[in-house]
Amino acid sequence: MTPKELKDRTKRFAVDVIRLCRELPGSLDAKRVGGQLIDAATSVAANYRAACRARSRPEFIAKLGVVLEESDESLFWLELMVEANLVTKPRAERLLKEADELTAIFTTSVKTAKG
Repeated sequence: MTPKELKDRTKRFAVDVIRLCRELPGSLDAKRVGGQLIDAATSVAANYRAACRARSRPEFIAKLGVVLEESDESLFWLELMVEANLVTKPRAERLLKEADELTAIFTTSVKTAKG
C-alpha cells in the first residue's frame, strides 16, 4: 500500500467514524464516548499525514508511534460502544475490523521503521 493509499484509507476511516457517531443516541455517555472516538479516529488520519511529512527518521518514527496509539485507542472506543450497547455489533463491525487492521499496519510500520 502506498503512502497516498494509506492517507486515503485513514481519512475514510475518520469520516466513517464521524458518520457512525452522528447515529448515536443523545445521552451524555454516548456523546462522551462518541467524542473520544472521533478524537482518536481523526487523529489517526491527521498524524499519519504529518508522519509522511516528517523531516527526519526519528521524527517519522515518533509520529508513527502516535498514529499507532490512536488507532488502538479507536479500536478501544468502538469496542466500548458495542459493550455499552450504544451501537450494535453489526453496525460497528466494519469499523472494528478497520481499526484492528490499521493498528496491525502501524504496528508493523513502527517495527520496520525502527529496524
